[in-house]
Amino acid sequence: MASLLKWLYPGMKLKRWLALAVVGVALLGLGLAMLDRRLVGLMSKIMDIMANQLAGFPQWLIGAIVALIGLLMLVTGFQMAFRSIMGVIKPDNSERLVEVIYNRRSLQKGPRVVVIGGGTGLSSLLKGLKEYTSNITAIVAVTDDGGSSGRLRDNLGILPPGDIRNCLVALADKETLMEEVLQYRFASGELAGHNLGNLFLAGLTDVSGGFDGAVRALSKVLAIRGQVLPATLKNVVLGAQLVDGTEVYGECNISASRKKIKRIFLHPANCQPVPEALTAIEEADAIILGPGSLYTSVIPNLLVQGVAEAIKRSAAQKIYICNIMTQPGETIGYAASDHVAAIIDHAGPVVEHVLVNSEPIPGRLLKKYREQGAGPVKVDLHQLSRLGVRVTAKYLVQQTNVVRHQPEKLAQAVMQIILDARTAALERTPVKIYQPSRTR
Repeated sequence: MASLLKWLYPGMKLKRWLALAVVGVALLGLGLAMLDRRLVGLMSKIMDIMANQLAGFPQWLIGAIVALIGLLMLVTGFQMAFRSIMGVIKPDNSERLVEVIYNRRSLQKGPRVVVIGGGTGLSSLLKGLKEYTSNITAIVAVTDDGGSSGRLRDNLGILPPGDIRNCLVALADKETLMEEVLQYRFASGELAGHNLGNLFLAGLTDVSGGFDGAVRALSKVLAIRGQVLPATLKNVVLGAQLVDGTEVYGECNISASRKKIKRIFLHPANCQPVPEALTAIEEADAIILGPGSLYTSVIPNLLVQGVAEAIKRSAAQKIYICNIMTQPGETIGYAASDHVAAIIDHAGPVVEHVLVNSEPIPGRLLKKYREQGAGPVKVDLHQLSRLGVRVTAKYLVQQTNVVRHQPEKLAQAVMQIILDARTAALERTPVKIYQPSRTR
């Protein structure tokens, strides 16, 4: 019964068609009766017979029963018709049609969120966010030059597909099976180390006429909730100037360096963003930076021409999700304020709100990270306030063999920040009170 009632929920866009069908049935019967007078006579005889047989019952009760039977037949017919159609379109019956429609309509009403970054942190956030909204745009860094992505980039001249693939899988409507397929990594032979999803994107790049076309094609295959966009279609190389004045090129070389980073840059510098990325930023309700490697996943996106400027112009909430742990080769010794200061130094005031972790890290993991020279990012509230940002602290840790953000916790915290900002904006909006003019 609860499932049947869901067909009548607001926003389903089905009630109007059911009402139209009922009216259509009534008009069909009336039209047939007008076409053939004998049908009217037949109907009158049937009514007379029913009235004689059921003479002991009130006429209103008989009418109500007949109407109810007709309505049940109509609803059952429509339901079975939908099931028949969906049996062909969607053979997987693990989720009821009404649940699918209701969930998708609800997600379409969610806030418009732009997420900017790369690496595993971005895909973790997307897995959680897709349960709240389907209006998601992920803008992903394309500077990776290691592993399978780096080999394909060198051999085929395509953009690195790894982070793009992870985001597509994270936003997939049904991610479990596709994650197993697209994340499969060959262990031997000439393809050893290559990821099946990366090879798939490489093949689609040739078939669809470009990397952006390949991403759109795989997005359709996975029926993703939102869109995934490369930050730029230019084959750029990430460079870094270290504190001693030396320059290092290549994301892997930068991460492997043990010297403090002074500044990073793109080569060539005149790389243009994907137009859809700027449109999404302009229309966003919230723009989220991170989580992910500060210098090799987050900031590179902000160096693409026009991206930082678009964020500054946007009226959206601008949130930075700070890493839980410092990262060897990039942010050893960094506090939360150092992360924010580095973003501001490279891109200007593109952060209004910072989300940090306040959950204690298990001792066994602390020991593991300290052996590598890393540790928890210190939340220095005083320095953060001096940078002019608001701070929200939440329990965000996923309990595994490494320290990562837990997707559900992270998404809940982000959505709460967005909701609070909306509520505050409504409270600040002046209410105009109508005052009737006085006539003398």
